[in-house]
Amino acid sequence: MQKKLTITVEEEVYAGLHKTIGPRKIGKFIEDLVRPHVVRPNLEMAYSLMSKDKKREATALDWAEATFKDMAHEKR
Repeated sequence: MQKKLTITVEEEVYAGLHKTIGPRKIGKFIEDLVRPHVVRPNLEMAYSLMSKDKKREATALDWAEATFKDMAHEKR
């Protein structure tokens, strides 16, 4: 469900948004900017989905193993 929000911005900010983003697109633009700061994802579900990506998991494992091998040769 959507909610209407009224905000106040300086005239030049509004003009810049209108010119750059376009009319009737400003709300979506602002929502996309704000969302990561106010809506926290379900990390457990996100990690579960990421783990099912076999190519990504293989790349992560390769990186982790290479990093571990590099550390084995480090002087203490």
